[in-house]
Amino acid sequence: MEKSSLEQILQDAKLHRQLNSLIVAHLRDSNLYQAASAVASATMTSLNVEAPRNRLLDLVAKGLAVEQDEMSRGISSSAYDLGTSVASGYGGIPSSRAVAVDFGAVQETKGLSKSFPKHETRHLSEHKNIARCARFSPDGKFVATGSSDTSIKLFEVSKIKQMMLPEARDGPVRPVIRTFYDHLQPINDLDFHPQNTVLISGSKDQTIKFFDFSKMTAKRAFRVIQDTHNVRSVSFHPSGDFVLAGTDHPIPHLYDINTFQCYLSANAPEINDNGAINQVRYTATGGMYVTASKDGVLRLWDGVTAKCVRSIPAHVTAEATSANFTKDQRFVLSSGKDSTVKLWDIGTGKLVKQYLGATHTKLRCQAVFNDTEEFVLSIDEPTNEIVIWDAMTADKVAKWPSNHIGAFRWLAHSPTEAAFVTCGTDRSIRFWKESM
Repeated sequence: MEKSSLEQILQDAKLHRQLNSLIVAHLRDSNLYQAASAVASATMTSLNVEAPRNRLLDLVAKGLAVEQDEMSRGISSSAYDLGTSVASGYGGIPSSRAVAVDFGAVQETKGLSKSFPKHETRHLSEHKNIARCARFSPDGKFVATGSSDTSIKLFEVSKIKQMMLPEARDGPVRPVIRTFYDHLQPINDLDFHPQNTVLISGSKDQTIKFFDFSKMTAKRAFRVIQDTHNVRSVSFHPSGDFVLAGTDHPIPHLYDINTFQCYLSANAPEINDNGAINQVRYTATGGMYVTASKDGVLRLWDGVTAKCVRSIPAHVTAEATSANFTKDQRFVLSSGKDSTVKLWDIGTGKLVKQYLGATHTKLRCQAVFNDTEEFVLSIDEPTNEIVIWDAMTADKVAKWPSNHIGAFRWLAHSPTEAAFVTCGTDRSIRFWKESM
């Protein structure tokens, strides 16, 4: 055998060993121990192999970024399997402004709270009824809002920023680029496809609807999933092939978007009649998902087996209204109608931090991280203010008037920059961005 061929074989074998090690470490660090053990056994890799946390994700993200750059330069191309045209540049891996906070680190935090940067705000638009929910696209280029008037508005963030400039050179800028009308009852939640120009909505009319926002004339859904319950929350799997629905039924509904087949967990715990799901969200890799329910419990589900792996009595005296994973997929942030915002370790189920000082007892309050996870934002209903905490110290560092008339219902933060939106009972949508 020639030396060059042997060297290539050895190099390929080394690459396979490195890949196997990264896969095992990634599954193990994502708390998917059974899967990690199976891969380790099949590939003769140590289950305790050392690898930097999120190393596999970082490499995949860089590879996808290179691939997308090559596609944009015409080096390669790909088709969209749902049959719609893809807007240029949509679906790219967002670049983060800073490394996410390590909440697992043991450190002295007293007196180390950071100041939340000043923001400017602008009224964007109004629905004809209450603005109930909002969601940014994964790349931060779009934001959508849903209303009790059954409509959905889609905004382009670059046009919002242009509208907020002191002097618009080309006259008034209209940031609303699409408006969809296809539901019969109020919109509860929205989500964007992770790669393609598809927006989904969950509604009280018991449907999940798919809208192609690359088509300028599209007003109605090109695909509909009919559920049997009020669809309270929706979340795309990171692959884009599955959609989770949180409904008035206590068990999340998992749909294959190509076959419409619905899957229910065969290993669901006993849940009382007050277990309707207020929110459901996937981790960044799809290895786990979380439900926040009316019975005040957070439930963590295995993303492969759909088995409930942990129940956390997070807000037992009141509804759990929101739940979001941290970027490292090790913690989940929850809020409830008991006026608390809490951070939980998903590996142990233990309370890590509690963010106090905001009252929310009536509306489906949201608690969210900013894009760097350095701050937590939520709502104070009586004062109609945005409340902001330092995520690490849990100190309240700011309270801002929401500028809505009456309590605002929803808050969504951009995944890529210092910007967020608020939606109000006054029907209005406001955009907030860091002052330059």
